[in-house]
Amino acid sequence: MIRFVHMNLRRLAALALLPAAALGFTSHASAQARDFPNHPIELVVPFQPGGGTDALARAFAEASQKHMPQSVVIVNKPGASGAIGWQDVINARPDGYRLAVVTVEVTTLPNMGLAKFTYNDMTPIAQLNADQAAITVRADAPWNTIEEFLAAAKKDSGKISVGNAGNGSIWHLAAAALEDKTNVKFNHLPFQGAGPAVLALLGGHIDAVAVSPAEVTTYVQAGKFKMLAVMADQRVKGFEKVPTLKERNIDLVLGTWRGIAAPKNTPPEVVAYLKDVSRKAANEPAFRAVLDKQNLGFAYADDVAFKAVMARDAAYFKTLMGKLDIKN
Repeated sequence: MIRFVHMNLRRLAALALLPAAALGFTSHASAQARDFPNHPIELVVPFQPGGGTDALARAFAEASQKHMPQSVVIVNKPGASGAIGWQDVINARPDGYRLAVVTVEVTTLPNMGLAKFTYNDMTPIAQLNADQAAITVRADAPWNTIEEFLAAAKKDSGKISVGNAGNGSIWHLAAAALEDKTNVKFNHLPFQGAGPAVLALLGGHIDAVAVSPAEVTTYVQAGKFKMLAVMADQRVKGFEKVPTLKERNIDLVLGTWRGIAAPKNTPPEVVAYLKDVSRKAANEPAFRAVLDKQNLGFAYADDVAFKAVMARDAAYFKTLMGKLDIKN
């Protein structure tokens, strides 16, 4: 009986220490959050350098330096239509020191079975951009209108090659949706980001790309590409001469967005800090100037509104993929 009492007293003593230990851990985590940031922050771009996502990330990194004591270092981690880079951030320590540029693909890839994560595995910080898809070809291509391009695709079913940023990317879905709306068939060619797809078009290796105006601005302005149509409600700034598909009696509006996100369970204090920095960086004239130069559409939303955008698009693309029967 004495041994029994002694053992229970020791057990009670051990249990009594647990709250203090937990409190100590919580205090340590809170202290880390209060000291944030005390070393550089890595911002993962899940695509190759050269595309609109990479340009936005670098502009954001530059603008954010005016509003916090540490720098933002860009890390390009391409592959699997963005899934490799996003999984890397999802698996990172949720301390705010490894963030990701997220795009609409975080809502498309899971619906195709191309990613095990969902948008709920990330903590949104802020949306910074929104852009529509466009069909662009080389300047020496035989098609000068979207009607001529689609007529050729219908005549030679499955032969006209359209590059995209990877299977399950928004640009893949944009071209697939255009197929569905116009009863044509393309040869979809995936690349590790819009940048490589655009370079393939420049080299004459593919016939067209279904990417945003931002990704092709430089080559359109240089007279090397021509844009046939945009998938927007109205004509895009900087490309006022390019018609919308709606103007050509094709009811299709589709595009992407870009923003900043952290791993799930990032401390609220850290999220609040990053949210404040993101808002200030988004309002920097230099950041807006880069977006304008790249023809990237500015669209800001805070963490709550950005989460609502993700939820809305996840539901939309689930329905769209079911209709188009797009699978892994």
